[in-house]
Amino acid sequence: MAELTFDCIDVQPLKYAASPTLAFTLRVTELTAQPVYALVLRVQLRIEPQRRRYSDGESELLTDLFGDPSRWGETLKPFQFAAVSAVVPGFTGTTEFVLEVPCSYDLEVAAGKYFHALADGVVPLALLFSGTVFGKGGPGFWVEPVPWHVEAEVRMPITAWDGLMDRYFPHVAWLKLHRDTIDELLKYKARHAIPTWDAAMEKLLGSAGDPP
Repeated sequence: MAELTFDCIDVQPLKYAASPTLAFTLRVTELTAQPVYALVLRVQLRIEPQRRRYSDGESELLTDLFGDPSRWGETLKPFQFAAVSAVVPGFTGTTEFVLEVPCSYDLEVAAGKYFHALADGVVPLALLFSGTVFGKGGPGFWVEPVPWHVEAEVRMPITAWDGLMDRYFPHVAWLKLHRDTIDELLKYKARHAIPTWDAAMEKLLGSAGDPP
């Protein structure tokens, strides 16, 4: 049976992609030196927030996701970031490949909220692998599943995420609002001759006693 190990070498924004995409450079090793004809993978990327510390500013922004920090012993649990597939060409011993992970800056999504809250440091990730190994040996081929326990830990610098989003959405973030709310905001901007959405939000926050 094939014995596989995976290691993450690097994480960088994928250049020239049509939409925001992170490129995880992974090294896979088959420990028994059996020739692998191909490797078809399904990869779950899971955020494990309990594996790092948070500043006061980060904790305040993460309250919406995990609740009050006094409860984080119960609420700081792993959650899914993405699920993607990949095909690794044949190799013997060790090879490297790039896992492309499409990303969203939707702040309604748990992962988007989490990334947005981090000022520095790393994002603790676990990559969980499943799929099929196709091998060559003897008179023909053999096929077997990737063992369910195969995984890799990754400490992705938050700068990789920030750099990716700055490439596509420089200095902005996105909020999803109900159409009726948009209509009322448009009327508010017109009544007060406010030129931009940012300025409208600043004026509303100021009138509510919460200056930006």
